[in-house]
Amino acid sequence: MYDLGTRFLLVLTMAACGLAAFACDVPGGGDGTLRPAVERTPAQQLGAGLHDGAALDRLDPDLLDAVLEAARDAEDDGVRLRVTSGWRSRAHQVRLFAEAVERYGSEDEASRWVASPDASAHVSGDAVDIGPTDGATWLGRHGADHGLCQTYANEVWHFELLTTPGGACPEMLPDGSAAC
Repeated sequence: MYDLGTRFLLVLTMAACGLAAFACDVPGGGDGTLRPAVERTPAQQLGAGLHDGAALDRLDPDLLDAVLEAARDAEDDGVRLRVTSGWRSRAHQVRLFAEAVERYGSEDEASRWVASPDASAHVSGDAVDIGPTDGATWLGRHGADHGLCQTYANEVWHFELLTTPGGACPEMLPDGSAAC
């Protein structure tokens, strides 16, 4: 269908555009046709870039549904929401807390930014961190419409399902240490 030179230009163009999904249909005889891009579920799109698929799979189902609905509404407003952190294993939370203690010099100071494994809503699947910044800001303004509330004043990215959709969010805690 395409001569060798045209195929070469197509490959270069696709690579330059970052379309790594480019491939030829070998079962069709290697005729050079492009395969359609693999469809991704809304949850996969929401968690694009997460290193751990369980980060979404192990979230509370109601929380995931609320975040997916909010992401659709945000997209209607031209804003992209992404889950930058969801469920975390206990071991991962232990490591994050230990790193925070090293960074901030004490458990008290570290707990302002990272919860212990026993206190973390991420370990139970009841929290998500949202990015990029404009996405987190959008969710901070509109999250209550979906039952999602920013929990801590110092963490604009951290949300939990704390109210019924359209309800009022509880007052934010100043930081994670106030939850202990």
